[in-house]
Amino acid sequence: MEAKQSFTNTEISECSSSIEKSVESAEVSNSCDFVEGRKTSIYRGSTGSDVSDESSSSSLSSTMYKPHKSNDTRWEAIKVIRSREGALGLNHFRLLRKLGCGDIGSVYLSELSGTRSYFAMKVMDKAALASRKKLLRAQTEREILQSLDHPFLPTLYSHFETEKFSCLVMEFCPGGDLHALRQRQPGKYFSEHAARFYVAEVLLALEYLHMLGIIYRDLKPENVLVREDGHIMLSDFDLSLRCAVCPTLVKSSNLSLESKNSAYCVQPACIEPACVIQPACIQPTCFGPRFLSNKPKKEKKARPKSEIYHQVTPLPELIAEPTSARSMSFVGTHEYLAPEIIKGEGHGSAVDWWTFGIFLYELLFGRTPFKGAGNRATLFNVVGQPLRFPESPSVSFAARDLIRGLLVKEPQHRLAYRRGATEVKQHPFFQSVNWALIRCTSPPDVPKPFMMDFSARTDASKAPTTEKVPGVDVKPSGNYLEIDFF
Repeated sequence: MEAKQSFTNTEISECSSSIEKSVESAEVSNSCDFVEGRKTSIYRGSTGSDVSDESSSSSLSSTMYKPHKSNDTRWEAIKVIRSREGALGLNHFRLLRKLGCGDIGSVYLSELSGTRSYFAMKVMDKAALASRKKLLRAQTEREILQSLDHPFLPTLYSHFETEKFSCLVMEFCPGGDLHALRQRQPGKYFSEHAARFYVAEVLLALEYLHMLGIIYRDLKPENVLVREDGHIMLSDFDLSLRCAVCPTLVKSSNLSLESKNSAYCVQPACIEPACVIQPACIQPTCFGPRFLSNKPKKEKKARPKSEIYHQVTPLPELIAEPTSARSMSFVGTHEYLAPEIIKGEGHGSAVDWWTFGIFLYELLFGRTPFKGAGNRATLFNVVGQPLRFPESPSVSFAARDLIRGLLVKEPQHRLAYRRGATEVKQHPFFQSVNWALIRCTSPPDVPKPFMMDFSARTDASKAPTTEKVPGVDVKPSGNYLEIDFF
């Protein structure tokens, strides 16, 4: 697995000083929290909203698009600053310490000055991004974050630009990531009960992303963060792919021609007018199948009681899998790469279900299944070696069966290839999960209360190197592959 990076006072001081100089010499380029972004021909379809300056003129209007965070005190803190000083910018934040360094930027624990509200701020050098041809990736990540509103996905509180930097202000997770948490477990692996909890919440996050036409492509324990309440948050979207998707509601789980013909397509033209907030922003809460509308009901002929008792009517099933997506990008972490990516055959949403299987395997066994002596050997094992399970620790047949279904090398035969998360949720491994009440489930591990005394120091350069804070968005670029063809 990838080693976590540590940072010296000198590194923190240099970067912080550079940012502070930029704040003094440059003005924030936008007058409010959200910057309107451009969609390109590379990413087809509308997956979220580019909130305009007018629609984000107040914190209240911003929370309209984030109902899961509408009662968050951090929104109120931002509202107070903006009502008093107008535009929110880099000069309103105090950088406390560096949490990690990703491929396209560094993440800092920051405080909104005078509010005791803490955020994770991703700071990206625009000149460096341009020289490495990563501007498009940074823009894609920002647009994806703007479109998200889900309990297990990050909240983008604000973003702004200076002449030199582009900054994303997100939620800070004091519990660190699942990689660090796994290392602290006996035997360095999770119990099956704990693993089921974490992968269930990740599954719901992936389902939501696929519903928006977002293929994540970077699932691994390092990118699954633990909030202060013990629930998880999926992070880091700069490798994600945006594509067109048509979520459908089918009357049965059998995807035959008949069931496809009876599907209810969820497109802006098909959604009930009362649900439409904004044509460019179709959130899953707006999905309104036609049979739930207020149309007059047709009178039904009375059926014999015996026929009613013996009739089995399957519940409608939401299918939100971007099965038509195709990309030729060669991106990801060696141990998590799907075979179709390595072979350069083009890939779609099925890569997320492969990585989901690797993810579950690592949580249960403390290692990934195809890791070799080196990166080249790992890639060879992914493509050519069969899946094997270690004798210890012992896991249930259901867990092994789920992993086998997910780690099928041919994507068209892989579990969830057609029906997505709906198919995975029906697997016996999740039989005990109450999906409707999962947010009320007690987490297997709750972090200690986040308490930090910053009264003795006023800038990040004075942060001691011996004190470690759980990181967010940590992604050492040395262990990543990236050849973008699209």
